[in-house]
Amino acid sequence: MIAEVLVEISSKNIDRVFDYIIPERLQNNIQIGIRVTVPFGHQILEGFVLNIKNKIEISEMKEIIDIVDDDIVLNDELLELGKKMQKDTLATLISCYQVMLPKALKASNGTVVPKKMLKIIELNIDNSDIPSYTFNEKQKIIIDTVLKNKKVNKIELNKISISALKTLLNKKILKETIEEVYRFETKGSAEIFKYPLTAEQSKVVNTILKDNGKEVTYLLHGVTGSGKTEVYMELIENMLKQGKSSIVLVPEISLTPQLVERFKKRFAENIAILHSKLSEGEKYDEYRKIARGEVKIVIGARSAVFAPLTNIGLFVIDEEHTPSYKQDNNPKYNAIDIAIERSKYHHSLVVLGSATPSLTTYAKALKGIYKLVSLPNRIGNRTLPNVEIIDMNQERKKGRYFSDKLIEAIKMRLDKKEQIILLLNRRGYSSFITCSNCGHVEKCPSCDITLTYHKSSNMLRCHYCGYATKYSITCPKCHEDAMKNLGVGTEKIEEELHKMFDCRVVRMDYDTTSKKGAHEKIINDFKDYKYDILLGTQMIAKGLDFANVTLVGVINADTSLMIPNYKSSEDTFQLLCQVSGRSGRGDKKGEVIIQTFNPDHYAIYLAKNHNYSSFFKAEMNIRKKLGYPPYYYLVSIKIISSDYELAKNEANKIAHNLNNNLTASIILGPSISNIFKVNNNYRFQIIIKYKKEDKLYMTLNKIIDYYKSNNKIKIDIDFNPNQI
Repeated sequence: MIAEVLVEISSKNIDRVFDYIIPERLQNNIQIGIRVTVPFGHQILEGFVLNIKNKIEISEMKEIIDIVDDDIVLNDELLELGKKMQKDTLATLISCYQVMLPKALKASNGTVVPKKMLKIIELNIDNSDIPSYTFNEKQKIIIDTVLKNKKVNKIELNKISISALKTLLNKKILKETIEEVYRFETKGSAEIFKYPLTAEQSKVVNTILKDNGKEVTYLLHGVTGSGKTEVYMELIENMLKQGKSSIVLVPEISLTPQLVERFKKRFAENIAILHSKLSEGEKYDEYRKIARGEVKIVIGARSAVFAPLTNIGLFVIDEEHTPSYKQDNNPKYNAIDIAIERSKYHHSLVVLGSATPSLTTYAKALKGIYKLVSLPNRIGNRTLPNVEIIDMNQERKKGRYFSDKLIEAIKMRLDKKEQIILLLNRRGYSSFITCSNCGHVEKCPSCDITLTYHKSSNMLRCHYCGYATKYSITCPKCHEDAMKNLGVGTEKIEEELHKMFDCRVVRMDYDTTSKKGAHEKIINDFKDYKYDILLGTQMIAKGLDFANVTLVGVINADTSLMIPNYKSSEDTFQLLCQVSGRSGRGDKKGEVIIQTFNPDHYAIYLAKNHNYSSFFKAEMNIRKKLGYPPYYYLVSIKIISSDYELAKNEANKIAHNLNNNLTASIILGPSISNIFKVNNNYRFQIIIKYKKEDKLYMTLNKIIDYYKSNNKIKIDIDFNPNQI
């Protein structure tokens, strides 16, 4: 028998299966989807068995060395899904499978993530026999502990008395076994808690459930605080009653703790968590818990969409408009597309939830591709917060980052013991460092990017390649002590807040949440009123729910507006509406103050009244005139090389090829990418705009094949990119 094995190397040169003889000793154990080790040239690699066939063995053919796992790693559904992903993204097939799995189960020879084993003590005699034994005081405490808990960690009993435990084990009154335990515990609530649904929520739930058992996608358009999460939970409970499982995706790890807490109160321990802040061991345990059918609900970030649940009845994608659902590196998949593809296999519902849906999603809902349901009002007839826009063109003459209005509002909330959220979508202390004498700007030596100053570590950092160097006041060019920090980041604002107010500030950005458990600690501490002000980047804008927050301040609404991208107005409108929705979610009235240098921009003044429909019409009109999604599909092709001239010449050749072959498309470029140089590699970009292009995939595949053996040029293709 012959096995077709896909090996672990992700290269277009070997993006295919290789035939291996199944040795007789393994013939009863080899299955499609299992992980094996095989000889490959002079290496030993891991791979996945994709097919088994009865075929005549060739003398030169090599044998499979061994099986890595006892169980199938990739089931039939995931195997087919990987092939579809490869076709849609033009990535290698192995990369499409690897992205589905935790590190412990990826094909990667030499990578071992052990299971966590504990020594467990339990009773080795009948309860009725215990009175016939005589115990000293320590032994009695140990026996009582085991009787109460049945199974006890040996470490805990050793704390009582090592010698007493040893005696009980030697007398065979107790026995010791080794058991696997999960590293990540999801302890459920002792009491199941459920809010009654409003009439609006009930209507939405009933409408969606009419399509139960069909592969139908719904857009749930609900204002912030309208109770979308309660709708999700009601739908999931309905699925559980039918014996079906559900996957819930959230865009930010910061949203996971609060959401999980609510789910635990409703569904106890029937939940697994999957996101990047878990250790590799925790991911491995959670994944196997799911694969074994021990839970019916999975909550996580983007990659949780691949969770190996069976009989899935529902996929929920919360805050569906968020760019983080699209992966930036290969395979460049979109979790929403994956959920919809999996729903076809399971005949399941997909619910996309958002207060500010992406234009593409909302357009699909209006066209009937998705079905539209709405929650237009906040729970308990609470009103949306009052939003005031401050023109910083007048305020900046005072040389402050805070307007008079925002200063006054912060003071008022601090006096009332109410809480405040402040948004600045730029981490670090200052945006860049420049010399006031000669004008020199400190840039990354490997990238075409200014370095950001981080005062807490006194370092200049590149947020693209990770380069870091110590900050010095001396200019490296003119040697004068004239280096100044310009622009502003979250660190600088935190410093200013402490100077201006007697307040407790907690900062939530990439720098303060890099450690495990940091998100959860910050959120819980703020919820418990250990801080007055939560200051952060966009990770604080979505999904967080604090009843005592009555003021949201946006330090600079123009940060995302000025990014050179066709979606910058949409991103700005969504961010402002989302962060505004964090205010007034309890019984107290909320207020929002937005500081901007562009008060007349439609993305900003329409966010003031949470006017999504007007923004949708205005932005769609612009997109139609300029030929951007949802009127056109986009493909970005990046030509990357450490040799500037080579990258430029090959980019011109590719553009010529595309113009000759894609006659139904608009070809833009080649041009220099927005970030021209990263990690000493020069980047040129070509954009393809199309509505229908029959030869698109054939042409792109030919380009990939042409360059796959050229190690001096990298071709990076991204379908419907978030940024161009």
